[in-house]
Amino acid sequence: MQITISHLNKVYRGGVRALTDVDLVIPNGMYGLLGPNGAGKTTLMRILAGILRPTSGTIQVGEYNGKTERSRTAIKRMLGYLPQDLGIYPDLSAREFLDYVGILKGLDERKMRKRRVDELLELVALSDVASRKLKTFSGGMKRRVGIAQALLNDPQLLIVDEPTAGLDPEERIRFRNLLSDLGGNRIVLLSTHIVEDIAQTCRFLAIMNKGHITFQGDTIELTDAARGKVWMVTSSGPKPEGDVTVVSTMNMGTTMQYRVVGELANPGNAIPVEPSLEDSYVWLMRERRAPVLAKSQL
Repeated sequence: MQITISHLNKVYRGGVRALTDVDLVIPNGMYGLLGPNGAGKTTLMRILAGILRPTSGTIQVGEYNGKTERSRTAIKRMLGYLPQDLGIYPDLSAREFLDYVGILKGLDERKMRKRRVDELLELVALSDVASRKLKTFSGGMKRRVGIAQALLNDPQLLIVDEPTAGLDPEERIRFRNLLSDLGGNRIVLLSTHIVEDIAQTCRFLAIMNKGHITFQGDTIELTDAARGKVWMVTSSGPKPEGDVTVVSTMNMGTTMQYRVVGELANPGNAIPVEPSLEDSYVWLMRERRAPVLAKSQL
């Protein structure tokens, strides 16, 4: 399955433009949508989920074009959605909550619904605490309940919006691994502002900024764009000068080591280094260049 988004625009009341002429092709598997807060990612996710209607433009999800009520209903049936803020019922247990959501999603046969709930509790490693009330769960455990409810209907398209924000490192790794395992036979669209989440899970991604798509392609193409623009500078004096962004600073005792992205005023004492995905993202956001497309789209 593939998603094709063409000339998508969203303008809110008061003339606030959230999306501007968005063109995007999302293939099967894990796909990352990266950008700062306020870039338009959540608006795009909510349009894909059928919660918002676009001002103009089209969305094709598999064989359905999203233009008619019938096609929008068909898209919703193949969709699983984990929003950034999932409303849960704190006095229900994890099993009770999933059973309730299963009923809402049309899983009417009780034995089949119970079997599906048990499968998902096992998948997200919550079987041992399934009878505990949700108000006793940690943030990471609640996110795992959220992904379980999104999977109840075995969706072909799974949308997750900022799923690891606020999680501790161990829970973030657990959640990333879970998402990667789910991407084999469906589209998993991961929207985040955390570069590491994309680097660890996605080969293909798009970058959004101020409602525009500024890059779409694979991670190798993104890092290629910053090659020759990333430096390691060791200095016992002032910070490196030039049109640069300092990505990291390390105190070495008598000297400071800086990792910078951009054009140095004096590159004589700088060592060029291979760009990471984070370096490349910083370079792209600094440059604010015209949209960069994958080679396959040129």
